[in-house]
Amino acid sequence: MENQSSRRKALKQLAVGSLAVAAKPLSALATTKEASNNNMETYKLKGNVNHSVCRWTYNFLPLDELCEVAKKIGLKAIDLVGPKDWATLKKYELDSSMCNGAEISLTKGWNHTEYHPTLIKNYTDHINYVAEAGYKNLICFSGSREGMDDETGLKNCVNGLKQIIGLAEKKGVIIQMELLNSKIDHKDYMCDKSPWGVELCKRIGSENFKLLYDIYHMQIDEGDVIRTIKDNHQYYGHYHTAGVPGRHEIDDTQELFYPAIARAIVDTGFKDYIAQEFIPTGKEKEDKIKALKKAVQTCDV
Repeated sequence: MENQSSRRKALKQLAVGSLAVAAKPLSALATTKEASNNNMETYKLKGNVNHSVCRWTYNFLPLDELCEVAKKIGLKAIDLVGPKDWATLKKYELDSSMCNGAEISLTKGWNHTEYHPTLIKNYTDHINYVAEAGYKNLICFSGSREGMDDETGLKNCVNGLKQIIGLAEKKGVIIQMELLNSKIDHKDYMCDKSPWGVELCKRIGSENFKLLYDIYHMQIDEGDVIRTIKDNHQYYGHYHTAGVPGRHEIDDTQELFYPAIARAIVDTGFKDYIAQEFIPTGKEKEDKIKALKKAVQTCDV
């Protein structure tokens, strides 16, 4: 009876509160909304996370404008920018947080030995470019299976990557293989789950080879995101975000709770970058920029 009484009392209080909100003048509600918008404008980043954004998801903005937006929001870098555009990033004192340009494609990667000569040359050149520019991270891809089994793919990747990893160690560059889902977006991609990628890291045995853990992709292919990050964080050198399903904003329209994920990443002692890689759905440029700002704040734990 005591519990029932308490429940009735709570429901009564809730009803009174609801009536009070309903009775509030529209002007007061508008003021509340305006205050919320102002807080969003004046939000100061906490400094626990290094924030970045992937260039391709905001390529409706010229790079100079994207750099200006990034600086205003408080981002420190832009992801997936190659050597020809690094001068623009440097002009705005932004980092190239995940360099690209050495890869052939997502489908033609290190798991197929016929691509090794081209990849070894490309990565040798780009490791030098990245180091000379003062950057650190360089992306790579496993490639598609094309009927290949996991073990053969691992052996081929190890044999190829070990031919460049010594130079990467010497130059202080980290080669990072991205984990991509093979269920929806990248059918047949080999490095599609953490266990395979972690095993590759173990076999290469270098602090200069890590995995780019894409939260969107791994939610689709393996789930259990926070536990996986905690268990394998030493092998992850970079993170990408996006909402599931749809690869859009990381808000309440999707199934992942990014504040908890970001907190788990920070708790591992991670000091590199979390990069937003969602495709904004807004019709106007201003709406898309607000979405980026909100996403950064969501991950700013």
